[in-house]
Amino acid sequence: MPVVIITGASKGLGRALAEALAARGWDLVLDARTAEVLKETAAALAGHGTRVTALPGDVTDPAHRSELVAAAWQLGGVDLLVNNASALGAEPLARLEGLPLDGLRRALEVNVVAALGLVQEALPLLRASEAGTVITVSSDAAAEAYETWGGYGASKAALDHLAAVLGEEEPRLRVWAVDPGDMATDLYAAAVPDDADPRPEPASVVPAFLRLLDERPASGRYGAPSLLEGR
Repeated sequence: MPVVIITGASKGLGRALAEALAARGWDLVLDARTAEVLKETAAALAGHGTRVTALPGDVTDPAHRSELVAAAWQLGGVDLLVNNASALGAEPLARLEGLPLDGLRRALEVNVVAALGLVQEALPLLRASEAGTVITVSSDAAAEAYETWGGYGASKAALDHLAAVLGEEEPRLRVWAVDPGDMATDLYAAAVPDDADPRPEPASVVPAFLRLLDERPASGRYGAPSLLEGR
């Protein structure tokens, strides 16, 4: 069975994607910082009959990243790496004039440095896979200027560029930066706590990710809404 590593997998988009892949028979290596929630997620997903390894930890910890890749190797390798774990930089979001620099450093460390670190750790196994794939979860804030989203958007823009360069440097892999669009997640609620407008559930955008895996288009940046419209 193919093996996937998903960071930030205990809830939201990470969990929804993990569930969809488990239903397709994928074996899972899941990461999240909250051990109890991750344990509950792993138990639920194991009901699909696939192997699930849940490793709580912080993706900014090099030892934890090594542990994730080692767990995938024990399951057979790495066919797909999903860098989904994200940090906002400030909760709620703040204008640049008041953005805590330590918060910006945290966003860059989680969203960019740790994501690249995990790619570097997993590259030998990804190269060995017949369908090695990296997905980095992006945001429309990476491409558009929204007030208060500067720090988070800058980190996602940097991640987009790393993904684009990786796609050039690793032509045998597929490397997709995917903007999932608006979703009802804890991350968004923390970013803009006063926004009560309804938003789609993360599971509603998972078919866009599955379409990429099924059709395997060229490496590049994709928007989930466009992929969903083209179904």
